[in-house]
Amino acid sequence: MSKILDEDLIYEILSVVEEIPAGSVASYGQIARLIGRKQNARLVGKVLGMAQFYGDYPCHRVVNQAGRTAPGWRLQRSLLESEGVAFKENGCVDMKRYQWNC
Repeated sequence: MSKILDEDLIYEILSVVEEIPAGSVASYGQIARLIGRKQNARLVGKVLGMAQFYGDYPCHRVVNQAGRTAPGWRLQRSLLESEGVAFKENGCVDMKRYQWNC
């Protein structure tokens, strides 16, 4: 992480998350690429882990590149399902079908 994690960067990440439409998902890496930091998918995850301190953002719409939900966040799947996102038999979101086309 070449830049210090500051509030400008936090809000830049969260503003992208805010744009993900209901019924779609984005990956951590996709968000990192959108903010010009393609190598910082983990940074995106770190910011999402503290997003509740910055407002109400649809962080449940962010999954990993394989479509897996965040470990230990059982509510994430039900939030996505309530928006019409279906899961494959392996428990992952079908990224070909539901990934945000931005």
